Amino acid sequence: MGALHGRVAIITGAGRGIGREHALLFAEEGARVVVNDLGGAVDGSGDDRTAAEQVVDEIKERGGEAIANGDNVADWEGGQRLINAAVEAFGGLHVLVNNAGILRDRVVVNMTEEEWDSVIHVHLKGHFVPTRWAAAYWRERSKAGENVKASIINTSSTSGLLGNPGQANYGAAKAGIAAFSIIAAQELSRYGVRVNAIAPAARTRMTESTPGLSDIVQPPAEAGAFDAWDPANISPLVAYLATESCSVTGKVFFVQGGKVQYFQPWTLTNEIDKGDRWTVQELASEVPSLIPTAERPHFP
Repeated sequence: MGALHGRVAIITGAGRGIGREHALLFAEEGARVVVNDLGGAVDGSGDDRTAAEQVVDEIKERGGEAIANGDNVADWEGGQRLINAAVEAFGGLHVLVNNAGILRDRVVVNMTEEEWDSVIHVHLKGHFVPTRWAAAYWRERSKAGENVKASIINTSSTSGLLGNPGQANYGAAKAGIAAFSIIAAQELSRYGVRVNAIAPAARTRMTESTPGLSDIVQPPAEAGAFDAWDPANISPLVAYLATESCSVTGKVFFVQGGKVQYFQPWTLTNEIDKGDRWTVQELASEVPSLIPTAERPHFP
């Protein structure tokens, strides 16, 4: 019996890349899966829904259960239809994996309003909308007396948590997703819902199109060597976080290859306290002492 036997899971952006690997592993572990994908290009353009259908066919060929869904996760009614699709097809919902996203990389000084809005829309609103409708479903189940043991796994990124030039829109959305995950975990625990996030590093259409990463993410030249950039490496952690027995919530994890690391949240460290209102001149003298020497900015 698989680790996810009896669980019903929605996975967004599951037609390709990391999302596809999630869907395949979830089904292998016994989950019934809703494979959601619009089938668009990396920048969000296009609409080829056969990508989701192909993943469903793979799952069925391996003996699993799955359906395809082409709703837009950032659309209010589409998000509700997505949740309803799982309930109508499989009788319930236990897991939501928010994974869908696009890229419109540009340095801030050249970025257009549309490039900013589209990325924030797909990533940040595209995490909120399915979460909102899933949370409403689980709240009603909890109020009806059901012992809900649900899980949401969101997809953040080191571009947001650590920063990456040329990805202000993407990074801002991904940092927002991490904060959203922590807050949602605090709010939804009363209904039996856990919420976590991952920041994955793997070979996908996105990383292969990101300047500076395209050469790094290639498969190893040596036959049989462990491929640390294989997107399938990400899915076991997501599957674990989706299990009924997992108790982890409100956390963000980095995962690449065989490595899993816990992201420590924003933390207050050094302080200065005058006990009275500061002057600008005093702060100019004292604030630099808060910052470790190696981290102090140096402008030409």
